[in-house]
Amino acid sequence: MQEKVIILGGGVIGLATAFELSRRNYDVTVLEKTSCGGQASGAAAGMLAPFSEIGEDPDDFFKLCLDSLRMYNKWQTDVKEVSKLDFEFSQSGSLHAVYHDADVLSLETRQSWQREWGAQAELISGEQLWKMEPSLSKDVKAAMYYPEESHVFAPDYVKALERACRANGVTIIEHLDVVEVVEWKQSVALRAKDGREFVGDRLIVCSGAWSSELEETFGVRIPVYPIRGQICAYEIPINQVKHIVYTSQGYLVPKANGTLVNGASEDIAGFRTNVTEKGIARLTNWNKHVFPFLEKETPFHTWAGLRPATQDGFPLIGKLDKASHIVFATGHYRNGILLSPVTAVAVADLLDEKEAYSPLASCKPERFT
Repeated sequence: MQEKVIILGGGVIGLATAFELSRRNYDVTVLEKTSCGGQASGAAAGMLAPFSEIGEDPDDFFKLCLDSLRMYNKWQTDVKEVSKLDFEFSQSGSLHAVYHDADVLSLETRQSWQREWGAQAELISGEQLWKMEPSLSKDVKAAMYYPEESHVFAPDYVKALERACRANGVTIIEHLDVVEVVEWKQSVALRAKDGREFVGDRLIVCSGAWSSELEETFGVRIPVYPIRGQICAYEIPINQVKHIVYTSQGYLVPKANGTLVNGASEDIAGFRTNVTEKGIARLTNWNKHVFPFLEKETPFHTWAGLRPATQDGFPLIGKLDKASHIVFATGHYRNGILLSPVTAVAVADLLDEKEAYSPLASCKPERFT
């Protein structure tokens, strides 16, 4: 008899986990308060860039990110095959640009330890850099080139994950508004605002920025809180920008549909997802120093999403000690898209009682209690 798994949250982590569990013969139901991918997942720039994002010595979080990047090629192929939907997966490579001699030394230090992890990192400067990215500002002193770093078009990826889940028999119920956990110690039962009840053998919490609402329910600290990330996009000629370009101020990501995504300014605004003039100005004030042509351009689209940040920067992934049938997979902050494959597989392995994936030792959900 199939085990019944309820997943609370239909963002990219919840959908990816549902997809992986459906491939392992679990009976899966996803419960979503609003619409799938409607918060951080659908608003993301879709970068798969652990080498650019993590500049210090490697830790378990870096290992999670790197392992997930290296799973992506097969993962995205599988999602496309099952969903019958295409989405952009661009192995564009990235350029981490700096403007001062002192920062070049920092890049060299980064290159040294990252090469031990298989990074094909190459320090580029001068005419070679302008040849790779002709529109880049001449003020850039040098850039680290990471050919392995990639990006996806997040909204289409989330749609494909949802379609793949449904194709594999996953039940997805959206627009529930409020979902309450009414039983979890011996079995799993949840109740929606409209009175519908859902029962199962296991519960996986993928509630993102709303996860802390369950602190009182489970009697554990869940320090996950929302960080608003504001993003803008420009219409540009296709191939005017060829790589992800990363700087100390943010990033720019060229998409195949002729848009350049610029992100992200961050602020604490509770659960508000409105776009502010100040937040977008934080982007437009510096991006022209990366690509001078942007000084004459105006974003055609602006948006915001809530990123689920944790107190120590590590996600919460693992079983509750007091109830092993309750599993957390939340708090991925700005790396939910990147970490979706490795999280899905790690959670499915936990349910299959396989040996725990070693980086999860730093992600225990009860570590703050």
